[in-house]
Amino acid sequence: MAAIESQPPGRPDFYVKPTGVIFYDPSGWMSVQIANKSDRKPFATFLADARTATLEAKAAAYDSYLAYYGTFTVDAKSQTVTHHLEDYSFPGRRGTDNVRWFEFQGANRLVLTPVEDGKGGVLDRKDAKYKLIWERVK
Repeated sequence: MAAIESQPPGRPDFYVKPTGVIFYDPSGWMSVQIANKSDRKPFATFLADARTATLEAKAAAYDSYLAYYGTFTVDAKSQTVTHHLEDYSFPGRRGTDNVRWFEFQGANRLVLTPVEDGKGGVLDRKDAKYKLIWERVK
């Protein structure tokens, strides 16, 4: 991930120096992983894992990381890509779609702009401020 512009509607401070990766493969599958907070803390001991960490530590880990995968379709006319979520780190999002306007900036940069307004509706593209900017790994 190269950068984030703005924050998701209704979720101020969701991203704080995020890092992440997004993959699209030729067979029509995609995956994204984002550590949305740069200051993710390790569990208290080196060998701690989800079975032994405190509830607070597990909640902080969950709140600072998101991932999903599924298939994708591209609508070149509307310049959107739809991520059809097979599974998501937020279980309630399984089976839903994430629709993103896309634009390429040069040969190595992809800008994805979510169409959602954070209230169950859709924004006009000109009003969308929240953008995820991805850079191709060389």
